[in-house]
Amino acid sequence: MSNLGTLAVIFDLDGTLVDSEPNYYEAGRQVLAEHGVPGFTWAEHERYVGISTLETVGIWKREYALTASVEELFAAKNRRYLELARADTSAYPEMRKFVELLAAEGVPMAVASGSSPEAIDAILAGTGLGAWLRTVVSADEVERGKPAPDVFLEAARRLGADPADCVVLEDAAPGAAAAHAAGMRCIAIPYVAAQAGAPEFTTADLLLRGGQQEFTARAAYDWLVHGPRGSRRSTR
Repeated sequence: MSNLGTLAVIFDLDGTLVDSEPNYYEAGRQVLAEHGVPGFTWAEHERYVGISTLETVGIWKREYALTASVEELFAAKNRRYLELARADTSAYPEMRKFVELLAAEGVPMAVASGSSPEAIDAILAGTGLGAWLRTVVSADEVERGKPAPDVFLEAARRLGADPADCVVLEDAAPGAAAAHAAGMRCIAIPYVAAQAGAPEFTTADLLLRGGQQEFTARAAYDWLVHGPRGSRRSTR
């Protein structure tokens, strides 16, 4: 058993473990351009950070009155994204160190993501993180995506962990809300700095407003070791 007792850690993938949002943006930009919506900007893309691809393309279909079906848009975006992800996706160095620290302690870990199973597998294989993160849940496998707690609760079930013993690492407001709804503690590392003040982040037990620039593996590990289980939210 881990020196951290019954603790289990669940990671969001995109924007938390890896910097994949540029690839999601480019895949979306290309698909929308092909369907007659040019000029999709990064600022517009930021609206969809933390939302599943399926939900994203459903919103696009309504907002842009696209004639293609949600299924066609979903398949096209996933195909483009996978091409980009396999070519170039980087893990955040401090997150990799954190995963390695937890693995050395024998802490059960999982990935719970809004991405497709194919995308998750491709990224974990390409970055080498799959060597430690073998329990994986996609939002495609549960009834509801984030901010519903389903994907985190399924990850806990597969780990054999009590939700109350789980800590979630998240970069997006819907994910922080999902962790809270699941009854889990949350370390929030906002990907979009301007969203750090979102109400959903107020439920996080540790909020790093500076995002990945503020996250270090050792500080996060020490917080897990020394932070009381019932600790209230702190910010830095």
